[in-house]
Amino acid sequence: MRKIVLLATVAALSGCAYPNPQHVAQLNGLVGKSETDLLRNYGVPNRTFESNGHKFLAYDMNRIETIPGGFGPGPWGPYGYGWGGWGGWRGGWGWDGPEIIQRDCETTFELVSGAVKSYTLRGNAC
Repeated sequence: MRKIVLLATVAALSGCAYPNPQHVAQLNGLVGKSETDLLRNYGVPNRTFESNGHKFLAYDMNRIETIPGGFGPGPWGPYGYGWGGWGGWRGGWGWDGPEIIQRDCETTFELVSGAVKSYTLRGNAC
């Protein structure tokens, strides 16, 4: 429960939204632009694929976030911290280690006749 509250607090304080409105505004500005303009803005893509006159350029963004641990109540079995330690037989207090979160976002642009037609976003960090 403590982790859920912590994650909600971090999300609220960072002002994040899914998808990120600034990122979407930037992507919308690229629709209709040339492939050269796209490459100037995003660089060389991680992957490309062509099919029936459509070209797809995929860009990956990955990052690792660490949420620090803390000291507090937790599910450390019936004995608490040690044999009947601080919490006795009903659970207890202890150290909750850090939580590592992988954040990913794949942005794939579809190009037709050398111009950006659309884009798609996939992942938990778009």
